[in-house]
Amino acid sequence: MDVVYPNSSGTRRPASAAPAGACDAHMHIYDRRFALHGSPDAMVDRATADDYRLLQQRIGTRRTVVVQPRVHGTDNSVTLDAIRALGPAQTRGVAVVHPDVSDAELERLHAGGIRGIRFTLYTSANAATDFSMVEPLAQRVHAFGWHVQLHWSADQIAAHADLLARLPCTIVFDHLARLPLPDALSHRAFDVVSRLRDNGRTWVKLSGPYLDSKAGAAGRYADTTAIARAWVRQAPERVVWGSDWPHPTEPVNKPDDAVLFDLLGQWVPDEATRHRVLVDNPAQLYDFPETTKTETSE
Repeated sequence: MDVVYPNSSGTRRPASAAPAGACDAHMHIYDRRFALHGSPDAMVDRATADDYRLLQQRIGTRRTVVVQPRVHGTDNSVTLDAIRALGPAQTRGVAVVHPDVSDAELERLHAGGIRGIRFTLYTSANAATDFSMVEPLAQRVHAFGWHVQLHWSADQIAAHADLLARLPCTIVFDHLARLPLPDALSHRAFDVVSRLRDNGRTWVKLSGPYLDSKAGAAGRYADTTAIARAWVRQAPERVVWGSDWPHPTEPVNKPDDAVLFDLLGQWVPDEATRHRVLVDNPAQLYDFPETTKTETSE
């Protein structure tokens, strides 16, 4: 039977847009212990297991990758708490680490379910590291089998193509349905990522925040369907999805829940491919335990 939950209009609809066992690869956690530039009134003093599960239920997924929404500081306690609360078999995390992080701390993060580190260099205000730190940290986390997740602009990707080619570990490019339009397919970043992906160690994460579907969003992201479909056509086995919600930039404006997967349906109209993007691909990338028949058949 379908899970149902209220949407913003107060009605109830089936949460059937995501297949059973689907993974949301970008859950944000609202917690006062994590400092961010948002309204503190929207935060909770200490998120509980029930808070985390409610978010998971609203998104309609069973598995979760918890990602710190912004890079102000390097305390990963909120991410680790979320993994513990939701269960390590169902949850993984992506951390933000200081360049001088110790091997002992990396081992602690790995034991807690962290499987990657994130570099948010899209704007200098969000950057805890700079480009010179990417390669040394990538070398270190490669020993743990982790990936580096890069939230970079298209121009940054193009400018640092040589650096990207040197990285030894798996690379996950974040928000790559948002390359600048109308020239997304001809932008050098598209070619850089496509060539890197041919090495078998590069993934593309398509993110669909509700802003992309809201009225007035066209000025920010325009129509991202063409670029998203291009990534999926090229290598569907190298694409993962992240709803990118809840998002701290607009904590009050919750979307109608149906919006969360509306974009994915446009970008990946084939049901079998959507299953791969939502269930199979993240299990491989984030080192989830193998999905069982019981989990996928409910």
